[in-house]
Amino acid sequence: MDFQLTEDQKSLQEAARRFAQEQLPELAKELEEKCEPVPHDWLKRYADMGFLGINVAEQYGGLGLGNLEALLVVEEFAKISSAVAFPVFESCVGPVRAIEHFAPESLREKVIPRVCAGEIVVAVSMSEPDAGSALTDLRTNAKVVGDKVILNGTKRWCSGGGHADGYVVYCRFDDVPGAKGIGAVYVEKDTPGLSFGPQEELMGFRGVPSSDLYFDNIELPLDHIIVPGGGFKKLMEAFDLERCGNATMSLGQASGALDDVLTYVQERKQFGRPIVEFQGVQIKLAEMKLRVEAARLLIHRAAKNAEDGMPSILDSSLAKCFANEISREVTGTAVQLMGGYGFSKEYPMERRLRDSWGWGIAGGAIDIQKVNIAAAMVGRRFNQRAS
Repeated sequence: MDFQLTEDQKSLQEAARRFAQEQLPELAKELEEKCEPVPHDWLKRYADMGFLGINVAEQYGGLGLGNLEALLVVEEFAKISSAVAFPVFESCVGPVRAIEHFAPESLREKVIPRVCAGEIVVAVSMSEPDAGSALTDLRTNAKVVGDKVILNGTKRWCSGGGHADGYVVYCRFDDVPGAKGIGAVYVEKDTPGLSFGPQEELMGFRGVPSSDLYFDNIELPLDHIIVPGGGFKKLMEAFDLERCGNATMSLGQASGALDDVLTYVQERKQFGRPIVEFQGVQIKLAEMKLRVEAARLLIHRAAKNAEDGMPSILDSSLAKCFANEISREVTGTAVQLMGGYGFSKEYPMERRLRDSWGWGIAGGAIDIQKVNIAAAMVGRRFNQRAS
């Protein structure tokens, strides 16, 4: 068991850290103010640096590295902001990996190289008005008619909604009830019959646009079926990796907060000396460090145990649940230690606090992760619908 990064991993981490810290703070501030996603010229810069599709196979334009390498980069970008990290997240642990693992070769070749080149962004669309935590209640319906798939329904809380170039849409095939009917299709933004609701006004995640999606008799070619009905288990395997990405985005808020507050308490003086000299501040710093390091270890363990495949639901749920909870604690403590500066929108700390709450809701709420953990412990799934 080795807890040290390799020299290559350290080099990649340092390159990502340097790029993020030197190039992205002003972009993060701009995206926050305008509530707009990373523009395409910046996506090309990400791609030129090799930060898109880090763990995607080289034949599709990725670097062909492992999940751990991808998460190292995600954290460094997330330390700056969720918005600037989101394209890296989506290309490495999000819907693109579901396409790479399960979609027909024709769709892989059509979509993935363009994502890795920074030409398009692909989002995932899962939740619906009556299907969030109870995802198997989803109603968006796909019917195979001849050589076409006809898609109808409504999706909600789609991060990237209205701005992404393509969508991995979870849907129910041929009205088959329960998990047995669920699969996924790929829908391009300009497909006739696809429309979008207004952009959501959220507490956090500014720069990560979100909206409803409406599908009105959309026609898709058969090779846009990523996973046919009955493939819900496969989709959830891919989602276990996305949980690790969510955990890392959450961790980035905490580790970025810790980096900034550590500098602040050594510079800020009260009562004639730096506030780091006060024991109360020292204890808070130690508690923050404990939480950040423990969350990082859980995430890295999940990634390493999976190697280049998909992590287990237990490992990914442990990592996500813990990282989601500690990021709220750590960013809250950082705001308190920085006082008015932490509470001011002139500085990134209050943004990290707001985004930390969002990551504990997105991708499966904290309490749902605890149910997953308990299920793994006893070796069976629990029926939440039982009276």
